[in-house]
Amino acid sequence: MKLAYWMYAGPAHIGTLRVASSFKNVHAIMHAPLGDDYFNVMRSMLERERDFTAATASIVDRHVLARGSQERVVDNILRKDKEEHPDLIILTPTCTSSILQEDLQNFVNRASIISDSDIIFADVDHYQVNEIQAADRTLEQVVRYYLDRCHRQEKWDQFLTDAPSVNIIGIFTLGFHNQHDCRELRRLLRDLDIQINQIIPEGGSVEDLQNLPKAWFNLIPYREVGLMTAVYLNKEYGMPYISIAPMGAVDMAEWIRQIQKNVNTFTLSSSNKRVDYEPYIDGQTRFVSQAAWFSRSIDCQNLTGKETVVFGDTTHAASITKILVREMGIRVSCAGTYCKHDAEWFKEQIQGFCDEILITDDHAEVGDMIAHMGPSAIFGTQMERHIGKRLDIPCGVISAPVHIQNFPLGYRPFLGYEGTNQIADLIYNSFALGMEDHLLDIFGGHDTKEIISKSLSTDIGLIWDPESRLELSKIPRFAREKVERNTEKFARQRGIETITVEVMYAAKEALNT
Repeated sequence: MKLAYWMYAGPAHIGTLRVASSFKNVHAIMHAPLGDDYFNVMRSMLERERDFTAATASIVDRHVLARGSQERVVDNILRKDKEEHPDLIILTPTCTSSILQEDLQNFVNRASIISDSDIIFADVDHYQVNEIQAADRTLEQVVRYYLDRCHRQEKWDQFLTDAPSVNIIGIFTLGFHNQHDCRELRRLLRDLDIQINQIIPEGGSVEDLQNLPKAWFNLIPYREVGLMTAVYLNKEYGMPYISIAPMGAVDMAEWIRQIQKNVNTFTLSSSNKRVDYEPYIDGQTRFVSQAAWFSRSIDCQNLTGKETVVFGDTTHAASITKILVREMGIRVSCAGTYCKHDAEWFKEQIQGFCDEILITDDHAEVGDMIAHMGPSAIFGTQMERHIGKRLDIPCGVISAPVHIQNFPLGYRPFLGYEGTNQIADLIYNSFALGMEDHLLDIFGGHDTKEIISKSLSTDIGLIWDPESRLELSKIPRFAREKVERNTEKFARQRGIETITVEVMYAAKEALNT
């Protein structure tokens, strides 16, 4: 648990609520004080849902603090059971209410005797894990609960589907472009003549979870949520899984080849024919995805050698870093992630694709890194977009956490071949090209206020004397910001607090050598 005024990943109970509200006919009950129950409003606003979010707060007030919850939690569970008739009720505390150390599992056991619904206590350590880890754990817990019960009741159907089929695991509410990605994955699988057995948790029914093992294999488009479930299904039921994110032309082709490998493995023991998806990969890469052609165009050539910074969750930050470098020829000065629990995988994936790697969940540290490097563009989260605005560096948003503008009404997937087009557009449009910036300056298209310091921390302040500020103003606008950042970077590295004209020329000399 961390005390902060802004975090990349929220508290654990938000992850549990996201999973619960993604399933159909599942209700979540928070054992929480007022103030912790903002999830309903957040989901309704961002997802623009027409239905009320199926989440209720069992309020921890002064009476609970004095005497304990007593019957309140049980009464709330039974009330929702009678009102909503859900298939499943998930009870979760929050970081705040966990301090009380009440035996919530006992409340669940007591309510289960009377309730017609299934009831689960979310088995998450709210002090040790964040929103992402809790969501992954909760999904695995729900799947395990229903499959174990199916085994105990001897209702498990051990036969696979006749035709090739998959489960898509990890699409859920408030995910970054998840709904658009799901639509693109449906199209791709339809093209490959592969049936979708189930998509969980988004739109899935807990009563159908017993049919998960009927699929030939599982697809995990995002490492953050779904990987624990896939590992469990692989261990208990021998189900293979593909955890490659089909993002970018190169990984997209590898993802389809992995599907081909799995399908052909199963066809050896069935009457289905072997498949060859290479013609499909070739056709989609050349004629559906415009990204491969665009990367060789003169427009994209103008970006060669430009420096960028990438920061986000592990899946999107790693994929965007590889797309920038190997598909578009753009240099990544630093790539980073806030998913500290998956740091080793992230480092392994981007090794050799960037100059530096940053693993942190401190946005101030990310901001200072960006300020010191002075990239031409940033690709990050909502926070990096704010940082970019302060530093006058353009930013393309490629990962959660995000605000409402990154829940578009139009179709904007990041996965699949259509996703390659969306990503190429985002990357190209995120750069402020020299002539464009110069023309905007001539016609008054920019805010002309001067930023003295490019550091977001208050521990280091640089002073420009009047002569150096005058000299800086003589430089054309499209190059001025770059000169200012490079000069301040030079001064910081040498411990210089006051920038003079001599320091400016020394910085220029150092840059040219």
